[in-house]
Amino acid sequence: MKSLSPLYLAIAASLPLATPTLAFAEEATSVDNETEVIEVRSLRQKLDQAGRLKDVIQKTEVLDALTIENKNALSLTAAINNEPGVNVSNECSMCGVKRIMLNGMKGEHTTILVDGLPTHTLISGFYAVDAIATTGVDRIEVARGAGASLIAPEAIGGTVNIITKEAYENGASFDFAKGSHDFTAMKGMATGISDDGKTGITFIGQYDKQDQEDHDDNGVSEAPFIENLSLTTFLTQDLSDRSNVQLRISKVQSEIFGGPVIGDIVSSIGAAIAGYDQQESEQLFVDDDVRKQYIGKPWETTEWIDTSRDEAYVKYLTELSDYTVAEFAVSYAKHIQDSFYEGIDYQAEDKMWYLRGKIDMELSDSHFITFGVDTRREEMRSSTDALEAVAAYQSDAFDYDTVGVFFQDTWTPIDELELALAMRVDQVTADFVDPEKVGTEIDETFFAPRLDLRYFHTEELTSRFSTGRGYRAPLSFFETDHGILDAELGYQIDIDSLEESLSASYSLSYDTEVLAVTGSVAHSSVDNLASLEETEDGVPLLTQLKETASVTTYDITVGYNLTEHFTVNLGLEKFNYDDAFKSSYAIAPVEERASFELQYEKDNLKVFWSTVWFGEKDLSDYGYEGYNIKGDASSVKTLVGKAFSTSDIKVQYQLTEHTKLYAGVSNIFEETQIDGGDTPLFWDADGGYDVAYIYGALHGRELYAGIEVKL
Repeated sequence: MKSLSPLYLAIAASLPLATPTLAFAEEATSVDNETEVIEVRSLRQKLDQAGRLKDVIQKTEVLDALTIENKNALSLTAAINNEPGVNVSNECSMCGVKRIMLNGMKGEHTTILVDGLPTHTLISGFYAVDAIATTGVDRIEVARGAGASLIAPEAIGGTVNIITKEAYENGASFDFAKGSHDFTAMKGMATGISDDGKTGITFIGQYDKQDQEDHDDNGVSEAPFIENLSLTTFLTQDLSDRSNVQLRISKVQSEIFGGPVIGDIVSSIGAAIAGYDQQESEQLFVDDDVRKQYIGKPWETTEWIDTSRDEAYVKYLTELSDYTVAEFAVSYAKHIQDSFYEGIDYQAEDKMWYLRGKIDMELSDSHFITFGVDTRREEMRSSTDALEAVAAYQSDAFDYDTVGVFFQDTWTPIDELELALAMRVDQVTADFVDPEKVGTEIDETFFAPRLDLRYFHTEELTSRFSTGRGYRAPLSFFETDHGILDAELGYQIDIDSLEESLSASYSLSYDTEVLAVTGSVAHSSVDNLASLEETEDGVPLLTQLKETASVTTYDITVGYNLTEHFTVNLGLEKFNYDDAFKSSYAIAPVEERASFELQYEKDNLKVFWSTVWFGEKDLSDYGYEGYNIKGDASSVKTLVGKAFSTSDIKVQYQLTEHTKLYAGVSNIFEETQIDGGDTPLFWDADGGYDVAYIYGALHGRELYAGIEVKL
């Protein structure tokens, strides 16, 4: 990995210890793009008592730092996976591509925000989401449904907003953990405050890695090697009693390698790629059976992705009057990918600029309005030496531009009822710049209205209803299940419309001191949904469905304080996809899920247990078809994704005021589809080899232990 060493990470994280000292109380009031929010921070049980709902009109689940710690989650994907309505889909056993799915929608329908600002490009949601570190994260807010954010209309599945921890005191922490499969994690954070209390700075660093996993010992990994490094600086400065500026700069690097097992089939990542000679082996596996030993050349099953991402934003807040606050913000992201897919190279550089001006104003006791303008400019350029000479290949390089105006009125006609009426108007252009793609493919004006409602039936019982429209421009190779992987056929693009969505959701929450129950139902439909098909010549084609695709989700969560020390959380979920939506999926998504969590905390000891159960799936509904032995129809792979469950445990002990010890086991009973007898490797009906026959867990049991020191 071309990155700074873990030693440098540790040194960088400790630098602000020399910052001058002055601690001051944390302010609880924050202003976001929708309304003024009083954020009360508390333990996990307090989050569950309210259905983990943020105190805003729209249903928003909040995961605080304690929740993330309980999960031992190093990345965003690990932190939010299996939360209500959230599924992190692993869509390739080699490259480990992860997609964050909300309310059953596809991963590309989720927008990732940092402190309320877009800092991720259109292609960064496919690779390096595992590198979005949780160190220095104050909380994660998940809002599901089209129009979930006034400033992110392309989030037709919803938004995931990562809130950075601000400096409120001088301090530093360092965390080191080791585990099986060469699991290594180093996390450091330091905060400092100036003597006058006007300047706060946070330094954050995280390094983590995980080795390959080969559960059937055939020389080909089912889970890839992953190495991540993240460095962040966050500065906040009060310019006066009525204005503040924030600056956040982050550098993220990630390397993923899957396929031939290092130390068994090949000596190193570099050797696997350097061995590419364009000459395919006669056999990849003994007896052409994917369950037996791999005997092909290392490059023939190598998938390697090296990602570098730069992020930055500046946000200026000023109080124009006692009732008016203005915000001006600019964010920047650059995502660079260098990759190798079984003989095909792919390089991409994606740059994004986003600017916003916004005003929040209290007109009266019953009306609070937000209005503003924003613009986004994204330019992606890609290249591949392996496909340039293929006649049917079209580049996915593009220019993407939006200019939008928005307005929202939050109206409280009576004490029991709150209404938020919002409208966005966006001018959207998207242009594939390949010479064969003449003209601008998408040039549309899009209206995105939204309605959010909250009604207090009693002090304990609350209803929330939301509905809205959203859009998205389907522009990336990687939402088509590796359409670039055939060096002979090439790749074609037939996109001419925005995806358009309409969603509605309703939730009912009951909350007391000891019991909280939240039930939800949501429905989303999408027109012009992106889909991978084939031309008459069999060339992979990124196109759009003619029929409307829809999904309906149901979920219920229960939180109960058994005693002062015991908290139990339960969840039940059901996802119903129509046939059109099913046809667009590369990997069968979750259909049924149940979860159980138990937390015990007394004195210096804390124990956290979680079990997640996944229901059975008919894989034929999602186009699964494959064989274990090449050309042998009797070796057909299963078309039933059997039900399974995974369980985790973490034990934590506060050794001293400054030192904490912890240990845990993930996937205690090693419930993977490989240990159940089915590899994700397969042959298709035409004798082609592929690596994504996935319907169960791929990561096996992992033991870990660590120490955290806070100063």
